[in-house]
Amino acid sequence: MQTATHAKIKVFWQPGCSSCLRTKEFLTKQGIEFESIDVHNDPDGARQLAALGARSVPVVALGGRYTFCQSINDVIKFLDLKTKIMTPLPPAELVSRLELVLESNARYTRQFSGAAYREPFRNRNRTPAGLTFHVFRVAEMGIEAAQQIELRFEGFDEVPPADWGPQEIAAWGDSVRAHLRAWWQAETDRSLSYDVPTYYGRRPMHEVLERTAWHSAQHTRQVMLMLESEGVAVDRPLTAQDLAGLPLPDEVWDR
Repeated sequence: MQTATHAKIKVFWQPGCSSCLRTKEFLTKQGIEFESIDVHNDPDGARQLAALGARSVPVVALGGRYTFCQSINDVIKFLDLKTKIMTPLPPAELVSRLELVLESNARYTRQFSGAAYREPFRNRNRTPAGLTFHVFRVAEMGIEAAQQIELRFEGFDEVPPADWGPQEIAAWGDSVRAHLRAWWQAETDRSLSYDVPTYYGRRPMHEVLERTAWHSAQHTRQVMLMLESEGVAVDRPLTAQDLAGLPLPDEVWDR
C-alpha cells in the first residue's frame, strides 16, 4: 500500500545514468511512488538538487534529507525498507566479469566510425566517444580505489582527449584491462574486506568492485545500443549469461 510519506519521495536523475535507472527500477518494484526529476533536462530540478546540497546523481530525497544511491543498501536504510538485495558475486568472479566487459567494450569501440561517434545520443549530452571512454574510466577508478585513491564523482564526468578516436580509446581501454589483471594478481586480500575512500563514504572494496563491474557492464550495454542505432551489427554481443549475477537494471536506457 502506498503512503503519504512515499508520495513525497523525489528521485533526482539524468538520462544514461546506470545507478539512476537502477534506483528508479528498484523503487518501482517495491511499489513506492516517487517524483522523477531529470536534472539534465529540467533546470528547476537541477536547482532543487543544488538546494539540497548534493552535486551528483542519483539522489533520493525526502523533505530536506537525502541519500546518494550508488549503493541500493543506502536507499533501503534511508527509506527504512524491509527488503533485501542479491548477494554480491565473490571478488574473483567480479574481476572475471569486469575483464570480459572491458574486452568487449574495446571491441565495440573499434566498430565505430564517422561523425556519429562525436554526436550526443538521445536525451543526454553524451557521445559514443564519451561513453566508450567512460566505461574504461569507471574501471580505472575502481582499481585506483583499491590503492586508497579516493573515488571522486568528478571522475565520471571526464571525457577523452579531443584527438582520440575509436582506436586510441580502445587501446587505452586495453591498458586499463591489463592494469586490472595486474592489480588482481598482486592483491593479497582476496576477500576485499578492507575499506576504501569514495565520495559517498568509506566502503568495503568488495562493494566498490561490484559497483564497478555492473556500472561498466550497464554502460557497455548502452554502447551496444548505440552501435545498433547506427545500423551496425554488434561483434559478439554480451549476453545475459555473460553478465549473470550482476545487479543490472532491466532497461538499457531511460525512456
